[in-house]
Amino acid sequence: MALTANDKVLTETFWAAEGNALLVKRIVLVVAGILALAVAAKIKLPIPPSPVPVTMGTFAVLTIGAAYGPRLGLVTIFGYMLIGVLGFDVFANSTAQANGLTYMMGGTGGYLVGFVLATLAMGYLARIGWDRSVFKMGASMLIGNALIYIPGVLWLAYLYSFEKSIEWGLTPFLIGDGMKLALAALIVPALWKLIGSART
Repeated sequence: MALTANDKVLTETFWAAEGNALLVKRIVLVVAGILALAVAAKIKLPIPPSPVPVTMGTFAVLTIGAAYGPRLGLVTIFGYMLIGVLGFDVFANSTAQANGLTYMMGGTGGYLVGFVLATLAMGYLARIGWDRSVFKMGASMLIGNALIYIPGVLWLAYLYSFEKSIEWGLTPFLIGDGMKLALAALIVPALWKLIGSART
């Protein structure tokens, strides 16, 4: 049976499916997703002289996109951005003093744009069933990572230089992102198998 763009995503397989309970479920998921993004952003490994640290933020963005779908994922990522705009310390290198739009226009700004693009892509690919096999989930993660890297590197090139953007914004992250890609490619399809087993 061919998969369509109307396939369920993970978060649609449990709890409420309609009415006020569905609204409550969505609010809970958005709040939980924002918290997960904020915590993941602070799990970081600085790699001087790059202004962008290796974090678990990309892992959180991509898995939320796949698990939530494009619309709820987008609401979650925009909620996260809005909290950041308001000055809360939710980004990788933000602090009580360096935050808000000023921080977002710095070295990590392009990656934040990439988070939005990647969330939409991961959500759509989940809608067509790419999150249900290790191979397709891995391919989804590659696409999602590319959509984060492209605006991230281009923004660094604008702020500094093309050479610096590659040295600071791409090559230091390849191994770490490869590991995160493999982890998500294993976890999300495994959750689908668990759901299937629970229903048989």
